[in-house]
Amino acid sequence: MDNPIRIVLADDHPVVRIGVRNMLQRNDGFEVVGEADDGDEAITLTLDLKPDILLLDVQMPRLPGLEAMRAIMSGSPTVKILLLTSTITTQQIIEALHIGARGIVLKDALAGALQEAIHTVCAGDYWIGGKRVVNLVAALRDLMAQAATPPHKTYGLTPREIEVVGCIVEGCSNRDIAKQFSLSEETVKRHLSNIFDKTGVSTRLELALFAIAHHLVTPQ
Repeated sequence: MDNPIRIVLADDHPVVRIGVRNMLQRNDGFEVVGEADDGDEAITLTLDLKPDILLLDVQMPRLPGLEAMRAIMSGSPTVKILLLTSTITTQQIIEALHIGARGIVLKDALAGALQEAIHTVCAGDYWIGGKRVVNLVAALRDLMAQAATPPHKTYGLTPREIEVVGCIVEGCSNRDIAKQFSLSEETVKRHLSNIFDKTGVSTRLELALFAIAHHLVTPQ
């Protein structure tokens, strides 16, 4: 028999914790190893117990869920975090995914979706909008289109660098970018190096997520 999925449950409402715990404990594949009722305790338990999954309420006392998640992702980046919430805006979803959340489950859909959501993120995919999502960048672009938020600051990027960023979000290779703008691949690499320095990211995926979360590109 496979080891059960180890879960820490963080929610400030005891009734929610009891309901979720009972729901999960009916399935031998899950084990609730810890419970927290505020953001600080969620951080401590997660870092100490190193669960597979953290179920984290967005609205937590002492430290909001998204802030707690920032601390957890810097200290225990392997834990997969599913946010629990009654309501959430598209912009909050984008921010949460950018920080490192693997999915969002609405509390009124817990009974029907929670177990599938947990299995989905444990398998390496994401849970957004009540369904499995494999391509995070594409999902974020769709969310950005829904949010229809105007562009913000450019982080010192030149117009050409922003065009290169747009190509990265589209999944283009250096060769594709070079061909599109009649540049050498070396020039494209220099652009990317400058872009990484200005945005503080180190991989193409991080750049794509950063670009979408900070509105550096206009959704197509």
